[in-house]
Amino acid sequence: MRLAIQKEGRLTDHTLNLLRQCGLEFDSYKQRLFSTVRNFEMDILFSRDDDIPEYIESGTVDLGVVGQNLIYEEGVDVAELQAVGFGHCSLVVAVPKESGLTSPKQLGGLKIATSYPKSAEKYLKSIGVKAEVVTLSGAVELAPSLGVANAIVEITATGSSLALNDLAPIETIIKSEAVLAANKHSLQHPYKAKNINRLLVRVRAALSAKDFKYLVMNVPRQNLDKVVAVVPGLKSPTVVPLNDPDWVGVHTVIRQDTFWEVIEQLKEAGAGGILVVPIEQIVM
Repeated sequence: MRLAIQKEGRLTDHTLNLLRQCGLEFDSYKQRLFSTVRNFEMDILFSRDDDIPEYIESGTVDLGVVGQNLIYEEGVDVAELQAVGFGHCSLVVAVPKESGLTSPKQLGGLKIATSYPKSAEKYLKSIGVKAEVVTLSGAVELAPSLGVANAIVEITATGSSLALNDLAPIETIIKSEAVLAANKHSLQHPYKAKNINRLLVRVRAALSAKDFKYLVMNVPRQNLDKVVAVVPGLKSPTVVPLNDPDWVGVHTVIRQDTFWEVIEQLKEAGAGGILVVPIEQIVM
């Protein structure tokens, strides 16, 4: 089984960290293009990110970690198995702030610069606008100030690059993040499908762990019902008798996004000695 990941770019470090959180052992150097995972039946191909969608669809690789924006751009038929929680961005239509343009419908007959020409063409066709698409390989935000184009279609994560170049977004074409995508034929292959599912279990466990914290606390037995109402856990908290019969130990899992609110409620419910432990994986 082969997995393609970005060789060098904004997804690379996040992808490598995720794979290592999945317990995979492999070598990764900037000059390396191919690496064998020592403890899993898989090879890793380090590639240009815009080649990965085609590699997946053609079966050159069975899996890839790639942005949805590139899947949309290339129009490939692949299976998106799991969003991986990084690489968030949007493909937007942006215009100079002083242009007076407020709607993509006003772009008819104008020039639009982009490094995503297929996406731009698809979008313009979908809204019935005929415009000239100018393909650039970089520094797209400079195109309007250089007189190359009247507007741009480009990826933005924070909007800071647009603002620095006095551009304002007027439409979001798609919202994107990195996903683990698979070749559809590989999903039908008994041996490959088994290993894809094994990897997917690991990926989901690593991703789930980021959303939760493990708590261990001491609770007066008379307050146990109040505490259990605050932290029901994934299914039910673990309650452990202590040497003092009037107290119990409670082990549970809570969501990261409600952490401080839950801690405050636990204190009010009488819990004490609360120990917070990071989680490496959660296998649901």
